[in-house]
Parts: sequence; C-alpha cells; structure tokens
Amino acid sequence: MRIFDPHIHMTSRTTDDYQAMYASGVRALVEPSFWLGQPRTSPASFFDYFDALLGWEPFRAAQYGIAHHCTLALNPKEANDPRCTPVLEELPRYLVKDGVVAVGEIGYDSMTPAEDVALATQLQLAAEYALPAMVHTPHRDKLAGLRRTIDVVAESNLDPEHVLLDHLNETTVKVAADSGSWLGFSIYPDTKMDEDRMVSVLRSHGTDRVLVNSAADWGKSDPLKTRKVGDAMLAAGFSEDDVDKVLWRNPVAFYGLSGRLQLDVPAPEALHEGNSILRGGE
Repeated sequence: MRIFDPHIHMTSRTTDDYQAMYASGVRALVEPSFWLGQPRTSPASFFDYFDALLGWEPFRAAQYGIAHHCTLALNPKEANDPRCTPVLEELPRYLVKDGVVAVGEIGYDSMTPAEDVALATQLQLAAEYALPAMVHTPHRDKLAGLRRTIDVVAESNLDPEHVLLDHLNETTVKVAADSGSWLGFSIYPDTKMDEDRMVSVLRSHGTDRVLVNSAADWGKSDPLKTRKVGDAMLAAGFSEDDVDKVLWRNPVAFYGLSGRLQLDVPAPEALHEGNSILRGGE
C-alpha cells in the first residue's frame, strides 16, 4: 500500500514517526504551515519557519525515504493578530520556491473580518502564482464557515477545481462536493473523523476528489491514520485500486496541479551512528 499524506505537521513530530510512517507505506507528504501553539510576536518567526519547511524538513524526511512538500500561508488563527499580517506582503517571495505545492492553510477560524481579508488575499495569490489552495474549514460553525468559504472562492480568480476544502465531515461533504472543489478529511483519535466514519463517507459519496489525511500535530494525533483508513477500506470491501486512488493518486493529482511534485526519493539507507546532523548535532 503506497500512501501520500496530504496534510501532516511534521515539525511537531519525531524521527520515530518518520520511521513508522515509512514502514506503514507512506512515501510522500505535504506539510501545511500552521500556528506554533503559542502566539508569534513578529513576522520574522514566520520566515524562519517557512525556511525550515523548505530546507530542514525535506532533508529530515528524505533520510527516511519520504518525499516532503509544503504549503505556505498566513493561517486563519493568526490572521487576526496585527503582528502577523505583514506576512501577506512577504509571502510572494516564498510562493515561487520549488517545494511549495499550494497556498495553505488558509480559510476561517472564527470567521472575522480580518480572516475575510486574509482568505481573499491569499486566494488571489494562489491564482497569480498558478498554485492550488489548501483551505481549512472552521472547527466551530463548520457548515456556516464552509458556505462562507465557498462564497469567497466563487468571488476569487481561482477555479474551485484548484481548491481543497479540508477538515470535512458528514455534515459538510455534500455542500463541499457540490462546489466542485476537492474534499479533504482529517482522521484523528478523538475528534474530527475516524476510520469507520471515513469508510461510511466513501460508501455514500465515492472516491472521486477525496483526500484523507492524518493532520498529525502537537496534540493527540496519529501519523499512521492514513494507513488505518486504507486497512479499514479493504476490510469493508473496497478494492486495492480504490485504496490506491484515495491514498495516493488523488493527492498526487491535486498537488500535481502545482507542477512541483518530486516523488522520486530513494529508499532510506541505514543511519550511521556518527551522523551528528541526524542525531541533533550532539
């Protein structure tokens, strides 16, 4: 089973996670930029973070045979902080980098006017730089937030076929599908979606334009949830081709819209005891 995790925050994960992911079939991933768990105090912290997503994390992932890509943006949560909004002015110089396969995460958190501006601005940047957009749908008032998101996308210059609406569930999947966008589902241990609910959605709505991710981050999450969905699909009677479509071909098709996917990472070599870089420079 080959797996492409289209949304996982490896900055918050360990090298043990990379090893376990490779063993479970993960060969590629996308890491969207997100908040750090506490407020940033200046735009400069974003730029250091963006540089890490473009340099250090791809290097770290490659040691374990996994192709690493990223999406960059001012995320919805921090779009409300005036200390962070200057990032929008500097974002274009990062969107031309080879490892950037979409603008994201963008969207809504609390559905404020500041978030309206950040979303519209970054959809326009995605259109200008010929990139798809990875959109975070809010965890509260999810259906209302989704409808508002779809309206803003419709007003932008970005085609819905270049938009991934993420963090969907049973209450939002039909509206999202009707918009013509791609459909993203995050599988979590206690919140969002689980494997069995995901299988039910796939039975009802099919496998077209569906992406499944672990969204693993700082909190209680599981970077192997993509594999567990694949196993649950097979146990429920889906074919191996169905699994490959959802867990590999669909994310490749969506992020391939950027023209920047590089999936030919060699298998990991044995780690050498003396490699001080991989051991944290100790």
